[in-house]
Amino acid sequence: MSETTDVTTPPHAAGADRTLRLLSTSDLAGIEISLADVVATVEDAYRTLQTGRSDNPRKLTVKPADGHSVAYAMLGRDGNREVVAIKTSYKHGLDKSRTEQHYYTSLTLYDDVTGLPVAMMDCSRIGSLRTPAVSALLARELAPADAGTALVIGTGTQGRLALPFLLTVLPGLERLLLFGTHEEGIAEVRAELNRHFPDRDVEVVQDVRAAAGEADVIVATAGGHTPAAVEAEWLKPGALSILVGHGLAPSTLHAADRIIATSEAQMNVTGTDMADAEGKLPAVHAEFPEVLAGARAGRGSPADRIFAYNSGLVVTDIALGHRFAHLALEQGLGTEVTLWQ
Repeated sequence: MSETTDVTTPPHAAGADRTLRLLSTSDLAGIEISLADVVATVEDAYRTLQTGRSDNPRKLTVKPADGHSVAYAMLGRDGNREVVAIKTSYKHGLDKSRTEQHYYTSLTLYDDVTGLPVAMMDCSRIGSLRTPAVSALLARELAPADAGTALVIGTGTQGRLALPFLLTVLPGLERLLLFGTHEEGIAEVRAELNRHFPDRDVEVVQDVRAAAGEADVIVATAGGHTPAAVEAEWLKPGALSILVGHGLAPSTLHAADRIIATSEAQMNVTGTDMADAEGKLPAVHAEFPEVLAGARAGRGSPADRIFAYNSGLVVTDIALGHRFAHLALEQGLGTEVTLWQ
């Protein structure tokens, strides 16, 4: 963990009362946090989970038959910070373009020592940082030792931070490739990269097959309308494919030499679009917390083609949300409401 983070004393909204601190999108947007700090916070959450001190039950999902929306609810407890939280996520307009969709997500934290509420916050920035941090950790642990080329598919929220986080943990990456279909998104990916790494640039590619064949690490973050669908036969020996959104064909999972998931249970809930013709998903070889702790092997050999499934674990949201709550309290951000009085 970062030396600036105190995980033993959760922030309180207001002494011994039941005041709830609300942290809006704009409150959180003004908080500065380094990519390394985010990675360290997320890694700590995984390691604490692996020790058995945290709880991360499988998420609940509600989706109408026509698939126009999806909602998730996730409850968890961080045993290091002694914080209980619930996260909700609702997206509407999955059958429409990205600009027509509506997305709302929130995180509510409670101090499990005092029993008092800590904060309720918009969770969009938490998720936008947590997910690429997890992809970076997957790459750090599973990429081939001599990884020099990374390909990111997609230019949405996750695509924009994928490369900066990869460079944070794999500074030896020499080529940074990007496939996207939105010019505005491509420009934002480049701007975000330059903000964190001013001396680096990204190569925009048109031929996904050729780019995939050159990449040591592929991070697929695209939306469901992407034309990209990388096949297993396109991958070079030793390649690591990380699925966050869309951009990988099911063959990359079913033909993989090793399969790693942040959570096998959650992959079985949210990864059904990667199922085979019989509607089945293969068993994973290891879950990522086990790999991170050294309890299970991630890579078997240098030539292994590895598929990694990055699904969000609420314990990582709790850890990062708790970090933001600390920073917000230090800066006097947020609005206190007497919800239960």
